[in-house]
Amino acid sequence: MYAVVKTGGKQYKVSVGEKLKVEQIPADVDSQIVLEEVLMIADGEQVSVGAPLVAGATVQATVVAHGRGDKIRIFKMRRRKHYQKHQGHRQNYTEIRIDAISK
Repeated sequence: MYAVVKTGGKQYKVSVGEKLKVEQIPADVDSQIVLEEVLMIADGEQVSVGAPLVAGATVQATVVAHGRGDKIRIFKMRRRKHYQKHQGHRQNYTEIRIDAISK
């Protein structure tokens, strides 16, 4: 059984017991969260697709950790104009563990 959920403007295919890193969620570590934007649920041959959401479907998850991703280096340059700009970025994330998928 798996589901497709939407959180942080992105879509993720999740199944029970799986860990994944999503955009930062304001929740404490070891707290339970409920993802209510479920776009699809598949249970064997039975597939439920929402328009746009599956009615009454939820995904329960536990917050495992918060962190910051790897540094991305941004370099902008205009040739022959003596313009160079260096910038870096580290995106915050929340690691969650999927506990249950309910219809």
